[in-house]
Amino acid sequence: MNRKERTEQKMQELFHSHAAGDEGTDGGFMQILQGYIFGDVCYTGSLDNRLRELVTVTVLTTLSALPQLKAHVQASLNAGCTPVEIREAVYQCAPFIGFPKTLNAISTMNQVFTENGIQLPLPSQQTRTGECEDERYQRGREMQAPLYGDEIAARYTWLPGEFAQAVPRFLTELCFGDFNTREGLAGKTRELLTVVLLAALGGAEVQLKSHVAGALKAGNTKEEVVCALVHASGYMGFPRLFNALNVCKELLETTA
Repeated sequence: MNRKERTEQKMQELFHSHAAGDEGTDGGFMQILQGYIFGDVCYTGSLDNRLRELVTVTVLTTLSALPQLKAHVQASLNAGCTPVEIREAVYQCAPFIGFPKTLNAISTMNQVFTENGIQLPLPSQQTRTGECEDERYQRGREMQAPLYGDEIAARYTWLPGEFAQAVPRFLTELCFGDFNTREGLAGKTRELLTVVLLAALGGAEVQLKSHVAGALKAGNTKEEVVCALVHASGYMGFPRLFNALNVCKELLETTA
């Protein structure tokens, strides 16, 4: 297939619509956009449509690009993602982008679900029992330690008073105890989505490098990490792609 045929095929698969032509006020721009994302990037690398759409949903949630998020929640369903997978991808953005942006994304996502006749609320994916007051921390540490050790706790011992323990604990309880203990997404996928989230966020290169290492430990290959970052480039832009690749070069470069 040539580039135009590839673009048409991918648009049909994801959106059940034809690729852009000359119609409308900005047909030429849409042809450039679709040609790059759906004719080039979607055919480069190993990720399938389902995982690519979860990457896209994550990046668009991070960027608060709600009209595009609405379109790609629908595309995710068309690609075979379950509503639970989509919801978990959106939910786990909260510790990184904050609750207000995540709530806006949830509202957009639920609108698409309702339009598709998907009954809400979706089944709970929480695995914690709530029987122990310390469960959030203990379960969170079980998820955190194999990938990240005591890096955060060791890095912030300089904080005054109770914050030296409170800040690392909050991170363990919220990021890992509240979200990473949930079912609905494999740990490997959660780590890969966190990588593209941090790349799209910008200014989080320290955390990005740490999470690339975590994604590799969780079972992602170097090619899959690079593929996810390159796939995100059409949404977050090349500067953030290159920032991510440059800061993680030593982790991602291949050896002869």
